[in-house]
Amino acid sequence: MPFEDELKPVRVVPYQSTWWADFVELARVLGGALGAEAVAIDHVGSTSVPGLAAKDCVDVQVRVGDVDEARLEPLLAAIGFRCRPEPWNRTEVSGGRECRKLVFAPPPGARSCNVHLRRADGPNSRFALLFRDYLRADEAARAGWGAFKRRLAASVPDIFDYGQIKATATEVLMAGAERWAADTGWTVGGAPGNAAP
Repeated sequence: MPFEDELKPVRVVPYQSTWWADFVELARVLGGALGAEAVAIDHVGSTSVPGLAAKDCVDVQVRVGDVDEARLEPLLAAIGFRCRPEPWNRTEVSGGRECRKLVFAPPPGARSCNVHLRRADGPNSRFALLFRDYLRADEAARAGWGAFKRRLAASVPDIFDYGQIKATATEVLMAGAERWAADTGWTVGGAPGNAAP
């Protein structure tokens, strides 16, 4: 759930070319705070897919060796990032496995973002990269996903309800992504990474 300063109805907007630069700046700040703890910093989520409509909230994945809250939370708290307390912001199921994660909100008044800390070798970090790369590669899937999100936001502006419905639809989308990964030989190691779109 959003912190009080983040509460507003869901609004999905057309792709913004500035999202890439916003990610680059966030990655710089996060990398400075986390140092060697950050194995990789990835632009993920809908804002990482050129041409895809999205909420104006940049998703950043930080791949770490271990999701150790006692060690990592103070590093991000020192620069004003707030650990989201909800259970779904602490664990997620991916590839049939329960995976530990931490999600952070930005400092009050800062650029809207979600910072996801996941194990570098975890199926949930793979999931985020596959989501991004599949939608970058498949024009029909990208157009359909964008249209779905616009319709959903128009009819369900509450962020919690929007997220719950979108999570179920994401499972359907990712079945197609897994087929695409198998057909193309996609792997995390071969993912195109964070090159500017």
